[in-house]
Amino acid sequence: MKYVAEFRDRDRAQALAQLIARHTSPHRRYHLMEFCGGHTHTIARYGLLDLLPSNIRMVHGPGCPVCVLPIGRIDQAIRLAAQPRVLLTCFGDCLRVPASDGLSLLQAKARQAQVQMVYTPLEAVHIAQNNPQREVVFFAIGFETTAPTTAAAILRARALGLSNFSVLCSHVLTPPAILSILESAAARENPGAKIDGFIGPAHVSTVIGSAPYEFFAREYGKPVVIAGFEPLDILQAILMLVRQINEGRAEVENQFTRAVTRFGNEKAKALVAELFELRKAFEWRGMGVIPYSALKIRLPYASFDAERRFSIPYHPVPEPKGCDCGAILRGLKEPSDCKLFGRACTPEHPIGACMVSSEGACAAYYRYRRRLP
Repeated sequence: MKYVAEFRDRDRAQALAQLIARHTSPHRRYHLMEFCGGHTHTIARYGLLDLLPSNIRMVHGPGCPVCVLPIGRIDQAIRLAAQPRVLLTCFGDCLRVPASDGLSLLQAKARQAQVQMVYTPLEAVHIAQNNPQREVVFFAIGFETTAPTTAAAILRARALGLSNFSVLCSHVLTPPAILSILESAAARENPGAKIDGFIGPAHVSTVIGSAPYEFFAREYGKPVVIAGFEPLDILQAILMLVRQINEGRAEVENQFTRAVTRFGNEKAKALVAELFELRKAFEWRGMGVIPYSALKIRLPYASFDAERRFSIPYHPVPEPKGCDCGAILRGLKEPSDCKLFGRACTPEHPIGACMVSSEGACAAYYRYRRRLP
């Protein structure tokens, strides 16, 4: 663990914080959005907000794959799990996300629906192989990071000749979400979400590379710095953003050079391109319908598409009354601004998805910052 410990060194963090303070202009405010929920948790866990000057505001973005799933997509999975012979498999984060009528996948399982947690899509393929009498469905969620593993699972199922395996696909894409945030701010739809620069996601960027963010720097004048997940990674990325803003630059810089390249993982991208195509429209929690922001399974692999196989339509569902999860995902509010936070909504009894997921901003604030004034 020595290598990881070096990225969490207290003295180096203090030195970086002092350097940030020296470069920060006292005559301006800096609004920096960390897109990824993993970054949000690191910021909260290590108290990075308390190290930053008061005129730097971190805006928490929609980069939590569970949080951005609208209620209607969870409803789809629950309806599918309730069908005879169907065994729905999913990641653990999905199990407790509240859906319609106070249900979740975990509660549906308590009512005899067949739901099983898996760690990888290939584990779902293995379950289908060992249970030929069951229709095994994998509920596929996540950004570009997890889409290649879902594609690999479909190819594995085809190679094994499995006719009882399919995928309920809800993979979403990062660049269209960033574009939606910037367009909303430009149209004054989100006047509270002022953003001067982005901390780019780490895991996503290992797959897609840094090149896709160059459009935002060039066309919108917003600097992007891709950062790793450790405290020193994020502090260094903040320093790089502050320098760009002070100098009037808008470029894509890569702090996470130990894992991210400009063009990413070509093999993973080719796999995704072979198996998936863009949906014309997809609803995001709190952000509405974003065009071409999600993936669906291509026609040659339609036999593995659970939406086609089981004819499960999608129906939009409004957010729970009083829940500010949508505004938090858009960067308009912080978790502690929600009246339900830490009272009616807790990790034990969540009302919104932001309190459920291990990458949700509300879960991070509840665990690490709720006792702070």
